[in-house]
Amino acid sequence: MGVKSGSGGEERRRYDSPLRSEQSRQTRRAIVSAASRLFVSRGYASASLADIAREASVARPTVFAAFGSKAALLRQVVDQALAGDDEAVPVAERPWFRPVWDARTPRAVLEAYAGVCCLIGSRAAAIFEVVRRAADEGPEPAELWETMRRNRRAGAEMVVRHAETLGPRPPDLDHERAVDVVWLFNDPAHYEALVHGCGWSERAYTSWIGEQMVLGTGLGTGRPAD
Repeated sequence: MGVKSGSGGEERRRYDSPLRSEQSRQTRRAIVSAASRLFVSRGYASASLADIAREASVARPTVFAAFGSKAALLRQVVDQALAGDDEAVPVAERPWFRPVWDARTPRAVLEAYAGVCCLIGSRAAAIFEVVRRAADEGPEPAELWETMRRNRRAGAEMVVRHAETLGPRPPDLDHERAVDVVWLFNDPAHYEALVHGCGWSERAYTSWIGEQMVLGTGLGTGRPAD
């Protein structure tokens, strides 16, 4: 009897574990979604963990157990806005980033990256603004904001280096300046201003961003940047 009972317990744990894991993941998703809505509508400082718990229909200790702090939850909100989901896959390895790697000319690389910038802007522009404002309110959001800025620049560096391998190097190309330009234009704040603020279509926005990156870097034009 004792052996059977032990065996049955092991089987229950074996079958229940995937279910519990999926339930936990669904709970985390609900919390992140609720936090995103409240951070955007109220601001980071005004959205408490208790507010987020109510919005997600969970207990406050559940939110704390899942993320540990509001700052950690904000970081997860940013990560999911950038990636589009909670899978642990780097942005550069996402299928929607693939056109950048598949491009065969420097211009095509930058135009494909403009499409990536549009996609990320559509998902993350609002939460980027939340973090930018929250950076003045405490050290943890400020650290997150600086990390986001560094990551954007690392992305720009990666794209520029890739573009430089695909065509004739423009005379007197300034690599660091090219990175500066791409970093400037990969900011989701441009999406917020032009698409949400000015009513541009996403197609017009993507085309403009791509052209600005091409002209500003000199990559794909056969001439140096002005």
